[in-house]
Amino acid sequence: MPAPDPVADDHLAARLRGFGPASLLAILIILSGNLLFAPLSALLVLGWAHVSRTPWREIGYVQPGHWWRDALLGIAGGTALRLLMQAIVMPLVGDHAPNQQFHFLVGNTAALIGVALLLLINSGFGEETLFRGFLFERLRKLFGNTRAATAAIVLLTSAFFGLAHYPEQGWMGVMQSSMTGIVFGTTFAITGRIWPVMWAHAAFNLMAIAIIYLDLESEIGHLVFR
Repeated sequence: MPAPDPVADDHLAARLRGFGPASLLAILIILSGNLLFAPLSALLVLGWAHVSRTPWREIGYVQPGHWWRDALLGIAGGTALRLLMQAIVMPLVGDHAPNQQFHFLVGNTAALIGVALLLLINSGFGEETLFRGFLFERLRKLFGNTRAATAAIVLLTSAFFGLAHYPEQGWMGVMQSSMTGIVFGTTFAITGRIWPVMWAHAAFNLMAIAIIYLDLESEIGHLVFR
């Protein structure tokens, strides 16, 4: 078996880090991955980072100083954000309707476990690796690291994140996901670490399905605006 050619490997890595045909094809494949199954896009991002020799810190995979601190802050922040969205933000924009996509979870313990596991994997790991880690890295290479560029990246990735929810949740889902994406994107831009955002995203979605399971959507939605 012939030995790997380091020159060829370096050339491929450089092409994947740039924005030529090979890189654009890689981006298209990565963005299309979840059409087959989730979280394929995130797994492809990790493969891309390895082959392109992109430092892991550039997609937010930075060794945390304290795992427990990141977990606690992320879980607390994600839970609080979900309650804020349910009780104040969505009623302000006129969304009082129950979430029809997940309404089957009301009192359905058997279904709850499977959905919770899926959300833990796809939202925490999958969506954050794609929308915050990968897209931030790619757009930073294009726009730079200035404050204006970072603000534009947060807005662009949040809009894309919101639109990705349209097929399942409609325009209200797009609005809610976009606003949530702004919070997660801003947090990621400030910290440079993806772990707290992963925990927050997972906690956000788990709190959402817990509210549905307990049939508390309407009650929480009318706590402030009756």
